[in-house]
Amino acid sequence: MAQVLVAEEIFAEAQIAAHNAAKACVPRPMIVGTPTTLLGNDIDPNKDVYYVAGGVCGFAGVKIRPARGALVAWLKKHQIGYRDDYAGGYYVSAQAFYRAPGALVQSYEINVAIAGAAAEVFRKYGIDAYVEARLD
Repeated sequence: MAQVLVAEEIFAEAQIAAHNAAKACVPRPMIVGTPTTLLGNDIDPNKDVYYVAGGVCGFAGVKIRPARGALVAWLKKHQIGYRDDYAGGYYVSAQAFYRAPGALVQSYEINVAIAGAAAEVFRKYGIDAYVEARLD
């Protein structure tokens, strides 16, 4: 059976897991350029071409359902995340778990890894949590 921890300790454990997941994630890079024709699937070598090491941009976070319990109360108290009135539950962005210097991460793959690691920690303590993500 899982050890009983207070919400602050569970969140701290989720932050550590998220940080490790972010460091271990190697996103698939992409190259962005202008096609030679309107709907072309090639890149015009005469126009600017950009290499994006972080891959596609996107967001991810952890959804906790239902939006109640000691962890959600602690998150609300510390103004971490928000209640999702449209879809239900409580949403915490991946960025809330990853606190490295200059840590604004736009990589979809890294954000999903962060949220996945945090959600896994929450589930370990019996909290119904899952990853919610979207491309930007």
